[in-house]
Amino acid sequence: MFSLKNALLELAIHPTGAELQKISAVKNNMEFMWDGNPEFWTGHAPNLFPIVGALKENTFFYDNKSYTLPKHGFVRHNTSFLVEEKSDQQLTLKLVSSEETLKNYPFQFEYLVSYELLDNRIKITYTVKNKDEKIMYFSVGGHPAFKCPLNSDEVYSDYTLEFNQPENSVTHLINMENGLLNLDSKPIFSTPQTLNLHEHLFDKDALVFKDLKSDKITLTSKKYGEILNVSFPDFPFMGIWAKPKANFVCIEPWQGVADSENSTQLLKDKEGIIALDKSKIYSASYTIEIHKTHLA
Repeated sequence: MFSLKNALLELAIHPTGAELQKISAVKNNMEFMWDGNPEFWTGHAPNLFPIVGALKENTFFYDNKSYTLPKHGFVRHNTSFLVEEKSDQQLTLKLVSSEETLKNYPFQFEYLVSYELLDNRIKITYTVKNKDEKIMYFSVGGHPAFKCPLNSDEVYSDYTLEFNQPENSVTHLINMENGLLNLDSKPIFSTPQTLNLHEHLFDKDALVFKDLKSDKITLTSKKYGEILNVSFPDFPFMGIWAKPKANFVCIEPWQGVADSENSTQLLKDKEGIIALDKSKIYSASYTIEIHKTHLA
């Protein structure tokens, strides 16, 4: 386990999947991340690459060949990350393509995940380098799960998600049998900038947004005010999810979404896919900010 620390926050990052697993307040030891209780979900903040969401039949086609990938790609359980850079407040881990990755994903690449502590903020950056001689197609995304409720005298429904712009976006519905988008959608905002959390909000899986105006979402307690926010200006898609009746909520910046049920399964045509020319570098960042009220 790797540790980053400044005067306010301490992070724990597991080398498997380069996964952020803890955000702790230095002064009061308050924990802000989900603890990975296996009764509900063992994840904490998986990193998603080279796809986001599920593929139709777990398969994509490229150059007249078929390849299989699990939901959200092959990074989150990968044990082959190397340390690229490390200091007290910054860590970069790197995954390099190999014979093993080429079996499921036919591109030579370097994929880097960087964590940087900046006062009460954590900046997470994904960098992808195309090391191949052809255009590389991929998506990246984050999947951080935050403890909710944070305090013992609260319940889940004491919390809201506050959007920094008025919204009328719909959520795109998921077929829960195969994880694919089923082409239907429904309105979700009863008020323009607020989603109230409750135990049935995720009965039909994640809320999937494709056209939010907001680029910041704040987790807010009715009793204790703003807890934290996630800023995601580099990511056009957003997933919000939790296991029903579990005490967490995921705020997931995505570059890409699950296949739709009518997908052609061609990788280059996948919704949200990034096309990166040979020798080029792609980078995208999001930021988690913990409200200083809870760090005293």
